[in-house]
Amino acid sequence: MLTKDSVLAALKTVKYPGFSRDIVSFGLVREVDLQPGGKVVLNLSVSTADAEVPRKLRSEIEAAFRTVEGLLEAEVNIAIQAPKATPPAPGAGAGAKTRIPGVAHAIAVASGKGGVGKSTFSVNLACALEKLLAEKGRPAAVGLMDCDIHGPSVPLMMGVGSAPEITDNSIAPLVNYGVQIMSMGLLVDSETPIVWRGPMVTKTIMQFAQNVSWTNVEILIIDLPPGTGDAHLTLVQNIALDGAVVVTTPQTAAVQVARRGAQLFSKVNVPILGVAENMSFLLDANGIKLAIFGSGGGAETAQALGTKLLGQVPLDQAVREGGDHGVPIVIGSPNSPAARVFFEIARQLLVQIGL
Repeated sequence: MLTKDSVLAALKTVKYPGFSRDIVSFGLVREVDLQPGGKVVLNLSVSTADAEVPRKLRSEIEAAFRTVEGLLEAEVNIAIQAPKATPPAPGAGAGAKTRIPGVAHAIAVASGKGGVGKSTFSVNLACALEKLLAEKGRPAAVGLMDCDIHGPSVPLMMGVGSAPEITDNSIAPLVNYGVQIMSMGLLVDSETPIVWRGPMVTKTIMQFAQNVSWTNVEILIIDLPPGTGDAHLTLVQNIALDGAVVVTTPQTAAVQVARRGAQLFSKVNVPILGVAENMSFLLDANGIKLAIFGSGGGAETAQALGTKLLGQVPLDQAVREGGDHGVPIVIGSPNSPAARVFFEIARQLLVQIGL
């Protein structure tokens, strides 16, 4: 017997080209209309500039429909919308910077020094943003671009490792936990050292920005390497950013370097959306906060930069374990104290950029 459930079950076997996610969970199915005589009228809405996408979808849908009992005739209507255009980022000069194709808003996550947990922060922030947007009916609307070319750790923390598909010089990001992911770690063997000079780093970051087929990404988190080197300069000089989040730990050494590194964004008129203090304190068995790395560094950094302290993420073994096993804490333990901080920071950022 032909039912709407049987039609949707067949559609769930159809993957969006270049993704491991099906068209139903992507929210592309707008209407399934069952008509007399075993006919189905299917209406889809796809936002793409690639003419091959609707052609491939139609072919795979028709193949999937041949397995549905009682379906004798199918009409597949695919409405194609151009990817949403977005205005320049605040402070970007006319024509000076470009938007990343397929991305509405881009936020850089930076730190002055290594070892402050910036990539761990980026991963959990991206997952928290995706869950919040999914609750609003906008799944798979978050991207995560790992610009740490020499030490990419995002694939491990996000639980992805397969090579992305590359078609006509376009790289399809991998998807896990609803987040679209691109990293140098997906393009090279994990045992191969990446020994590159500045021009190669610059070229790769521009390829990530312009040649990755980000799809309907409302907010892209860009995880920058420590410092203020080629990766940072390439990004802020060429790509329109909606803002930056500065990550620090409480101790003086991290605070001083974070403040210097953040000046890069101020010099090119990229607004600093806030400061996140990572590894802020350790909760002992009695719930008492232990200031292992000192205290007050995040607030001090925020005050010096003229911005707000977005939140203080506690030092939690579960955060590290989640990263090691590819299950970020906001996914594996969403009600933990650390996860709640990530969600609160994500909510603040969504408000700041109008989502």
